[in-house]
Amino acid sequence: MTSEVQHKIDQLRQTIEDYNYQYYVLDQPTVPDAEYDRLMRELSALETQNPELITASSPTQKVSGKMDSAFQAVTHLTPMLSLDNVFSEEEFSAFEQRLYNRLDDNTPLAFTCEPKLDGLAISIVYRNGELEVAATRGDGKTGEDVTQNIRTIASIPLKLRGDFPPLLDVRGEVFMPKQAFEKLNQTAIAEGTKTFANPRNAAAGSLRQLDPTITAKRALAVYFYSIGSAETDLADSHYERLLQLKSWGLPICPEVEKVSNAAECLSFYSKILKSRDSLPYEIDGVVYKVNQIEKQEDLGFVAKAPRWAIAHKFPAQEEMTQLLDVDFQVGRTGAITPVARLAPVFVGGVTVSNATLHNMDEINRLGVQVGDTVVIRRAGDVIPQVVSVVIEKRPENSQPIAIPEQCPVCDSLVEKEAEQAIYRCTGGLICDAQKKQSIKHFASRKAMDIDGLGDKLVDLLCDQGLLHSVADIFQLPRDALINLERMAEKSADNLLQAIEKSKSTTLAKFIYSLGIREVGEVTAMNLANELRTLEAIGKATQEELESIKDIGEIVAQHIVTFFSNQENRDVIARLVQLGVHWPAIEVKSEVELPLLGETWVLTGTLTEMKRNDAKQRLIELGAKVSGSVSKNTTTVVAGESAGSKLTKANDLGIPVMDEAAFIERLAELES
Repeated sequence: MTSEVQHKIDQLRQTIEDYNYQYYVLDQPTVPDAEYDRLMRELSALETQNPELITASSPTQKVSGKMDSAFQAVTHLTPMLSLDNVFSEEEFSAFEQRLYNRLDDNTPLAFTCEPKLDGLAISIVYRNGELEVAATRGDGKTGEDVTQNIRTIASIPLKLRGDFPPLLDVRGEVFMPKQAFEKLNQTAIAEGTKTFANPRNAAAGSLRQLDPTITAKRALAVYFYSIGSAETDLADSHYERLLQLKSWGLPICPEVEKVSNAAECLSFYSKILKSRDSLPYEIDGVVYKVNQIEKQEDLGFVAKAPRWAIAHKFPAQEEMTQLLDVDFQVGRTGAITPVARLAPVFVGGVTVSNATLHNMDEINRLGVQVGDTVVIRRAGDVIPQVVSVVIEKRPENSQPIAIPEQCPVCDSLVEKEAEQAIYRCTGGLICDAQKKQSIKHFASRKAMDIDGLGDKLVDLLCDQGLLHSVADIFQLPRDALINLERMAEKSADNLLQAIEKSKSTTLAKFIYSLGIREVGEVTAMNLANELRTLEAIGKATQEELESIKDIGEIVAQHIVTFFSNQENRDVIARLVQLGVHWPAIEVKSEVELPLLGETWVLTGTLTEMKRNDAKQRLIELGAKVSGSVSKNTTTVVAGESAGSKLTKANDLGIPVMDEAAFIERLAELES
């Protein structure tokens, strides 16, 4: 009897999987939904009566799954890469030329062209043909385990078909078809629950449900677009590999095409752009991939993206609406940004009521006024921005837009940066909008180096009203710290000890810790070495400051402005009163600064010392440490996995040394 039941179950499973393949992969359904549903019910009934015969790959298991309290981390077998973008034909032509330059071959390249699905990247590992684990992209190396939810998606086979490889790591895009999205939102409206802004958000939210039965109701779909790794011989072209995926039962996008050259890529782009609204899924561009695998391997990768592929993004979608008002927001660095308050408008898949105006120069360029009808674009489908004004619709009561003279947060004076379009609050240490960032910078390792006072704790202390300025750090009450979430007596005592220890610093580090605009470590050290006391720095004129090495007109202006603010001076005085101190500056002779006038660049990963330590030792020897290579660079130190900076140094003929030689050179100079 059992063998007969097993045989019947096996027949039903195979039939249903065949129907799934015909429906989801071939897009050629051969039976009506009612017949498919009848077979599923029959299989489910047999498995319920014979639970010992249920297998993980049974079609019935797509709509079940255990509840998880959290998603576990999964390390990808091979990294999941992202793509670089182009936004115009000119940028695509530049990309094409880079391919030819690197390959040193002008033979026309064939490409595979694919719609750029607006969904969620996924990696699925099949072992011996059965779905083993599925994970989100995460940081590219590690993602979240969403296996149980992936198993509920009808178009994803739990078991491969045909001559599949023993191990297959396949990448795809999970998305919500437009029809399913509309139905989901209609249901939400009827039930009085929250609607989703767009299909991508709906897909992401559905895939990260802790209860897989909820995901099963969301009608997600997937198209696969690449192979991470496979224990089998693979085709020698990207397009043929997609066909291999299809033969194993994995759905691929029906709009994918193989083209012979770059011109045909652009024709594909135009065709897909025209048909965008009629497609059953959302896209935000197309993707071009060099078709020949050997060429892909020759081209390689840069950072986290392949050199052989590029995303050609569609123009942002635009709509008209009215500019109701303009607010001025103060950022964490004091930059004051005008924000347009708009009559809500649906554009680019979301309802937009705010948009950036960037700066006053942009406002003047647009000639925009409060009350105007404006054109809104979602730049890169992310940040809404005002792109133009419909002058003929301007009302008689429209109002010009003016920058405030005082900071909207702390009432400090607002100043315009020389030769720039940015206005900034001069409040520095006392502006609440800049408070958290200034405290985080003050406590950071290269500044006051307060161990244990990290970003999250700073946020918490500010939110609890325990920190209003950097000076409050040195008067934190022990009892209040102990009562904070996740802060026991030992943690509080350790933090207070670290704060006490930080009081002993250097003048250069103290100046750097104040967060004066564009005053980095090197400038702070030059200020300390030249003027030698805090009092002298605070009283220095712009002319005196400009005479110091590496300090120009703009930086000198920032320093003068900072110290001319009485509130900033009060905070500094309080810090000194609370015990922050430093030894007197000893002026170094040129003999003690053997690298004076030299510019060094550190690139790659250093294994024997920390990069900040290497940078500090170079500075103490008189060198300037730059973040970019130029013809003025003296030496480049190349650690492991050094990239474009090393390449540029070699191209310019700049001396390069590895870490071992660098350490040996430091020892010689410091002896």
